[in-house]
Amino acid sequence: MDVSRQHAATGDDSAGGAERGPRARTKRLMLETAIRLMQAGVTPSVSEVAEAAEVSRATAYRYFPSQAALVKAVVDEGLGPILTWRSNSADAGRRVADLFDTAMPRIDAFEATFKAALKLSLDQWARRQAGTLGGEPAFTRGHRIDLLQEAIAPLKDRLPPREFKRLAQALSLIFGVEVLIVLKDIWGLDSAGTMSVAQWAAGALVRAAVAQSADEGG
Repeated sequence: MDVSRQHAATGDDSAGGAERGPRARTKRLMLETAIRLMQAGVTPSVSEVAEAAEVSRATAYRYFPSQAALVKAVVDEGLGPILTWRSNSADAGRRVADLFDTAMPRIDAFEATFKAALKLSLDQWARRQAGTLGGEPAFTRGHRIDLLQEAIAPLKDRLPPREFKRLAQALSLIFGVEVLIVLKDIWGLDSAGTMSVAQWAAGALVRAAVAQSADEGG
């Protein structure tokens, strides 16, 4: 959630040891090719991206040593401005609403990319359970934890630590591509309807947490 994430999200390596010229263009080509494939619903391997981008496999693996690293780069690109979201409001409800206003349209626009990333996460889980994942690097997810805790930060001194954490956990259920799967794929809502339900649920959770804390004298 710091500025370095935005560098990662935009492919800008100027934060340290800047890559310029042909190397930077090759890396960008690979990233854009991977984005195109994932927006088409594919979860590509590094070799598949190299072939589609007409880049040698050896070169491709220098930039992205594993499928997990490649998919993470694409996901960060898709998240874009979400990664550097901030709010100056002292009202947690407004901050949460602003985060959802910023994030959900972007997640909706990159729905196929995030679903492809989710598929990789689920595939790795299945192989881990079966004992066949081997030494393949894990694709990790977790941006939403930092983002949601930042959104409800004004409540950190008002809620007991356990309740603060539980609110962030509850909000995480309605923030991300999973809510699109439930509301669009299962309920058949359009993007506007999905956003409306997600915002309503987020606001209700914040209000309920504050009210419960007040009732308990927190």
